[in-house]
Amino acid sequence: MQTTRALLCDAFTDRPLDGNAAGVVPDADDLSGAQRQAIARELGASETAFVTASEDAERRLRYHTPTTEVDLCGHATIAAHAHLRDAGVIEPGDHTVETNVGVLDVEIEESGTVWMRQRDPTIRQRPDLDAERVANALGVDALSFVDDLPVAVADTGLPFLVVGLDYLATLGDADPDDDALRDLCEEVGAEGVYAVTLDTLERESTLHARAFCAPVGIREDPVTGTAAGAAGAYLDEIGAFGGDQPDEMVFEQGHYVDRPGTVRVRVDAEGVRVGGTAAAALDGELTVPDDEETDDIIEA
Repeated sequence: MQTTRALLCDAFTDRPLDGNAAGVVPDADDLSGAQRQAIARELGASETAFVTASEDAERRLRYHTPTTEVDLCGHATIAAHAHLRDAGVIEPGDHTVETNVGVLDVEIEESGTVWMRQRDPTIRQRPDLDAERVANALGVDALSFVDDLPVAVADTGLPFLVVGLDYLATLGDADPDDDALRDLCEEVGAEGVYAVTLDTLERESTLHARAFCAPVGIREDPVTGTAAGAAGAYLDEIGAFGGDQPDEMVFEQGHYVDRPGTVRVRVDAEGVRVGGTAAAALDGELTVPDDEETDDIIEA
């Protein structure tokens, strides 16, 4: 047996128990893949970030949902760097982090806001998809789709199927069929559906979103940094602002699962960045079984 420090940090908020909870294991060099997966399952957050050494960057992050490893996670990246900054491990300024999609830049402002540069975007519009099939997978009426927000797979490190809806009430009433959504995502090569509307709660917000991620074992992710970055690149690509692209977009998410949060998104000639703050909600130690015992229950 061994023990390791583990935290739950709420990202894209400055208040614990809002935003999106991410597990953070700040010293994971000695943990195997099976142990990381068991810890992620025990913590129960949508993703847990494991901090390890890197030969190509200042540090490496590995990300696990409760059921599988994923290549990139925005909110867990924000949470991990916010914790490392609060712990005095790193200072405000520019940093690098290795992920499964490559080395990414991270900037930490004096205010505590963490900015994560995402991979160069790819946007693939999918006019061939049957509207009724997409609507049934989401549990909405196909008549609620918005022509100016065409269905597309947007990817800045983790691909999402972006679907534009007419009103906030429509988005709030969405009730996905997880099996149908998994099949749809498998066909288009996406890890989830990011349903969005330009109808927002706050006047300064750009859009309101919900992320349904059944393919990676998450029915609904509260506040999703990788999807927000991809959606920001998507809005830029389709010319959603008529040539008057804002310097910064503000995405609302999480309100329908009582975890409200805000993602800041910047898209410019240098690429796509997502930003936010994080607050620690839980800090303690986990007892981790030896590698051959990782099917057993981990004791907190």
